[in-house]
Amino acid sequence: MGLGWKELLIVLVIVLLIFGTKRLKNLGGDLGDAVRGFKKGMSGDETPPADANKTDAPKADLRDESRKD
Repeated sequence: MGLGWKELLIVLVIVLLIFGTKRLKNLGGDLGDAVRGFKKGMSGDETPPADANKTDAPKADLRDESRKD
């Protein structure tokens, strides 16, 4: 069963009539930007933020407290 090329063409024509070509162009561009951003995030090429490894309490104090018990 599924959709054939004729059905897909009819759906495309209906979508063009409803949204118009200008809005579809904007939607396509936004969708492309979203996919590009998702791929960039998944690739892992970005460096982590500088403050990601910083903590409020020093680690040395935590180690000292655990040894006193």
